[in-house]
Amino acid sequence: MPTPYMTDPALLKSLKGQQYVVLRPGAAVAQFYRREQSAVLGRLPGGVPHPHTGHVTLRGFFEPERVASLREAIVGWARSLAPIDLRVEAIDGFPPPFSVLIARLERTHSLLDAYAGLTELLDSTDFVRIGELPLDEWVFHLSLAYTNTLDEQGWARALQASAHEVEPKPFETVSSVDVVWYDDTGEHIENMPLGRA
Repeated sequence: MPTPYMTDPALLKSLKGQQYVVLRPGAAVAQFYRREQSAVLGRLPGGVPHPHTGHVTLRGFFEPERVASLREAIVGWARSLAPIDLRVEAIDGFPPPFSVLIARLERTHSLLDAYAGLTELLDSTDFVRIGELPLDEWVFHLSLAYTNTLDEQGWARALQASAHEVEPKPFETVSSVDVVWYDDTGEHIENMPLGRA
């Protein structure tokens, strides 16, 4: 059974009916993420929501009645991909109203190709996508903490205390993607190997 991405009851409730395509680092980037998230949470008030496991979201959907069809489409896309390189370049944040502290990733060629290929696939479907941006606007990242409960000054202090360039830059290559979906029974994860891994 894979380690869950989300365990906070309020987050799980808010995600009901949604699906995501994500990358799960498991080596150097994952180790860095765990250390950095622990440090970030130690500087924040208790109870700030956060992911249980680091992940890179490539797309979100709202297709509660078509999960099987969505999974089938993602399998075909995954089979076309080579392994994907992940490299952390900085600790940063998305400003209010999002107020999310993140580990920002370098825009590696394989990450860009994966996102662009997924866009091309999805443009030929009618799946309902959420939170999508064009490739040149998308910031690849791992969310560390969701701090939108902080006021403006609290957010500014949290970002100032956490933001920094990362050297050396943790790097790893992932050879699979996860399709994650949320329903009345919680979180579900299906791992799909990349076809050219």
